[in-house]
Amino acid sequence: MNLINNSNYIKIGDKAPNFSATGVYEQEFAQIELSHYLGKYVILIFYPLDFTFVCPTELTAFSDMYHEFQKLNTEILGISVDSEYCHLAWSQTDRDAGGVGSLKYSLVSDLDKQISLSYNVLTESGKSLRALFIIDPQGIIQHSLINNLDVGRSVSEAIRVLKAIQYVQANPDEVCPANWQPGDSTIGSNPVRAKEYFRSI
Repeated sequence: MNLINNSNYIKIGDKAPNFSATGVYEQEFAQIELSHYLGKYVILIFYPLDFTFVCPTELTAFSDMYHEFQKLNTEILGISVDSEYCHLAWSQTDRDAGGVGSLKYSLVSDLDKQISLSYNVLTESGKSLRALFIIDPQGIIQHSLINNLDVGRSVSEAIRVLKAIQYVQANPDEVCPANWQPGDSTIGSNPVRAKEYFRSI
């Protein structure tokens, strides 16, 4: 799946590209601007299209766990190249009919495809890849994950990574090892303290 070339390639540690677009929240149209969420963590969930097969499973799974993200001072925004009218129709369609029902977060319309292009997830066929970005309260990208169109993402892994990011930002002299979960041991970010961790495993 080829991506449209964007010379302004973004990477971890960059300022997240701001955007302002029409979205749907609680089955109403709303103007969504990323910069309004400064001071909170934000998860951007790019997905290919409404009324497809994998997408509703992901979006409803994130909605079902929305309370966990709220506890972590985190907002979620779903983004696709569909219009706000398509988002509205999808949110008015029951889950058992392939819709998403009333999600607990906003769906953003990227009809002109500029948001997907700015995040380097727009394919040559005009759809967004299945991408996830975690943006910190200062508006800095701390994590990105991009799947091809046929593979869904894990909500539990998104929460785990979010908690790890928040932990190391609160404890800058520590780093989180593989499969880290809250309460697990961390590694001191200097040679002497790191050896203490490796001796313990």
